[in-house]
Amino acid sequence: MTHWHLFLAFFRVGIFGYGGGPSSIPLVQKEVVEKYKWLDDEEFGNILALGNSLPGPIATKMAGYIGHRVSGIPGMINAVLATIIPTIVLIIILLTFLSSFSNLGWVNGMTEAVVPVVGVMLALLTYGFVKKSHKANGWLITIVLLAASLLLIEWFSVHPAVLIAAILLYALIKPVPDDQSGKEEHVVKNTTAENGTREKGKS
Repeated sequence: MTHWHLFLAFFRVGIFGYGGGPSSIPLVQKEVVEKYKWLDDEEFGNILALGNSLPGPIATKMAGYIGHRVSGIPGMINAVLATIIPTIVLIIILLTFLSSFSNLGWVNGMTEAVVPVVGVMLALLTYGFVKKSHKANGWLITIVLLAASLLLIEWFSVHPAVLIAAILLYALIKPVPDDQSGKEEHVVKNTTAENGTREKGKS
C-alpha cells in the first residue's frame, strides 16, 4: 500500500501542479505532510530550502528524496515517475489542443484563470512558513530576514541558492550560546548543594 500511496500522492501533484515547480510545492506539502504524514512541517521546510539551492526542477527533486525516505530506491523511482508521467502526457495533449484552438478566447481565459488559484496556494504556504519562523525566531528576526531576502533577491538579483547557502553556512559556524550550559551548571550546583545539606542533616 505504501508504494500505491506514493504513486497516488505524486501523481496528483503531477496532474494538478499547473504552472510549474512553484505551484506544485503546496500540493506536495498537502500530500506528504497533511494527508500521509510522512514528514512534519520543519522537515518539509528543510527539504524545500535545500532543493531550491540545487539545480533541476524542484518537484522531481522533492519526489525523489521523499520517495527514497518513505520506501528506499523503489519508492524514489515510483515517486519520480508518478510526478513526470502526467506532465509528459499532458504537455503532448495540451500543446496539440492549444495549437489547434489558440485563437479562441475561452482557451486563453482558461489558462489565465488558473494563475490566481496558484497565487493563493503559494500565499498560504508562505504564511505557514512565516508563522513557523515567528515561533522559532520571534517577529523581529523574522521581519528582518524577510526584508533582507526581498531586498537581495528582488533589487540586487542575488540568486536564492546563494542566500540559502549563506544562511546554512552561518548556522553551521555561529557560536553556541552559553545559556544552556550555564543553566545545566546551575542545576548541577543546586543538586550538589541539596545533597550536601541532606547528608549533614542525617549526620
